[in-house]
Amino acid sequence: MEYTLIRSDRKSIAIELKNSQEIIVRAPRRMPDAKIRAFLREKTEWILAAQERLRIREAENAGREELSENEIKKLRKLAKEIIPVRVSHYANLLKVTYGRIAIRTQRSRWGSCSSKGNLNFNCLLMRAPLEVIDSVVVHELCHRIEMNHSKRFYDLVHSVFPEYDKWHGWLKKNGNSLMYK
Repeated sequence: MEYTLIRSDRKSIAIELKNSQEIIVRAPRRMPDAKIRAFLREKTEWILAAQERLRIREAENAGREELSENEIKKLRKLAKEIIPVRVSHYANLLKVTYGRIAIRTQRSRWGSCSSKGNLNFNCLLMRAPLEVIDSVVVHELCHRIEMNHSKRFYDLVHSVFPEYDKWHGWLKKNGNSLMYK
């Protein structure tokens, strides 16, 4: 299995699939090559399944037109108006603080929360129902309390947003189409 290895000051190893062909492995600087290869062997089944899902998605999207720069600019402007309001609302419910809010255009992430409490959101969320936006906002804000995806984390998410599974499922099913006209 061919892959690109990127070493950095991270603490854990991760696999990223750019597309159905390109595998990127991110690893700590001092992690031995043998440990990286063992990790990849352990994750082979997952990698092959993920590559197949990506092949199907790429086939479905063949010939579809991506959003123009102007359309993305409008979505970013709208996101800058709507998302901070939703973040403030749910942060008050959760009684958490947060740092800056950044609006980006990404292919693989809908949101993220840094260990410093900075929040990033994908402007393409503006093409989804408000409940989807709220599900991403709540997910990221819950990381201010639980910086993981444990049962406790999801219990917290559901306590604030009981319909999380429904709208998270909508995003998993329809998220790819938000990138196209």
